[in-house]
Amino acid sequence: MTMKVIAVTFTTADAWMTFAIVVLLLVSVFLSLAETALTRMTVSKAQAISEMGGLGSKRILRLVAHPEEFLNVVLLVVLVCQLVQATLVGLVADNLFGAWGLVLATFVNVVVVFVVAEAIPKTWAVQHTERASRLATPLVWWMTRFWPFKLIAKALIGLTNVIIPGKGLKQGPFVSEAEILALADQAVSAEVLEEEERELIVQVIEFGDTICREVMVPRPDMLALSNALTVAEVLEAALAAGRSRVPVYGEGIDDVTGIAYVKDLVRASRAGRDAVGVSRFARRAYFVPETKRISELLSEMKVRKAHMAVVIDEYGGTAGLITLEDLIEELIGEIVDEFDREDVMVERLPGGDLRVQARMSIDEVSSLVGAEFPEGDWDTIGGLMFHLLGHVPFEGESATEGEFRLRAEQVKGRRIGMVRIERLPQ
Repeated sequence: MTMKVIAVTFTTADAWMTFAIVVLLLVSVFLSLAETALTRMTVSKAQAISEMGGLGSKRILRLVAHPEEFLNVVLLVVLVCQLVQATLVGLVADNLFGAWGLVLATFVNVVVVFVVAEAIPKTWAVQHTERASRLATPLVWWMTRFWPFKLIAKALIGLTNVIIPGKGLKQGPFVSEAEILALADQAVSAEVLEEEERELIVQVIEFGDTICREVMVPRPDMLALSNALTVAEVLEAALAAGRSRVPVYGEGIDDVTGIAYVKDLVRASRAGRDAVGVSRFARRAYFVPETKRISELLSEMKVRKAHMAVVIDEYGGTAGLITLEDLIEELIGEIVDEFDREDVMVERLPGGDLRVQARMSIDEVSSLVGAEFPEGDWDTIGGLMFHLLGHVPFEGESATEGEFRLRAEQVKGRRIGMVRIERLPQ
């Protein structure tokens, strides 16, 4: 019986290819670490690192805040390194062991690339994100400034966008509102955040999407007085209602001419000018459209040092009134002082029914009942009833929406005061 001996000849070319394989593998390991570290780091964490200072801290913030600048380049170089080193491993194995060498090279290459070039560096980057980011930033920053890499990556992304129309990695956002809320829920579960802090995060997010029409005091609830009245008459009405500012109008409520401040009227009264017309002391009114976002309005009111704004509709008529207190309440909840007449917004009735104020927003009612009421040109549950019925309801009239019956209660003139919400039997 004879044994066939395979002669293995390791040439100089094989040595150079082996050296190239090791270098390419190390580059692939480093870039895998860099990709994971920089994509997992949040902008807020990068901002904190930037404020702490240190080598490359400013560049870390730039890379994390703009991942489209480096991610395409890094992914391209990693792909090239892995493909080239896999090819070289196949050539060396074929030269040394023939056909069986290719089979062995394929198996070894898959295992080595997965374990050494993917699993190990990415796991370490997840566990040591800040340290990995500091290590990776210098090379990644240089790669993003090296024009051949940028040019090739841009050309390939352009080809991708031709095949599948899109924006590549040039457009965000990379973190959605839903993801932020999910993180907040996880933080509450882990007892990192209190439930009240989570609610504040939710309110801040909703604050940016809310418009004036949704939070204003509607026109029928406004206290507005004629500018033909005297200082004494307006002062008496304002004090009786517990108001510190009152809009005054000329020909009608749609002709608001100014805002009368109680402190100005008190000063005038003490000076013996009770019989003078209030228009002499009214300050200039600040008008805003009902579709204006309240986040923008809050900034403007801070700059203007204004505490009250008159909300107008698309035709220039008075739609309502909004105050700085209304905006703050959207963030921290209702503020009740000694002058407020606190109305019960929600009343739970026997049997599971709810009675709510008709001016309560659709979103709030949906959260109460655990179901989604339809949205449209209306903002309140009373507005939804008008839409469903198509006319001004009489007291006790009802309408059905999904699994609920809405019943109008306390109808005053053309206005619904309360709405009773009943869940229909299945």
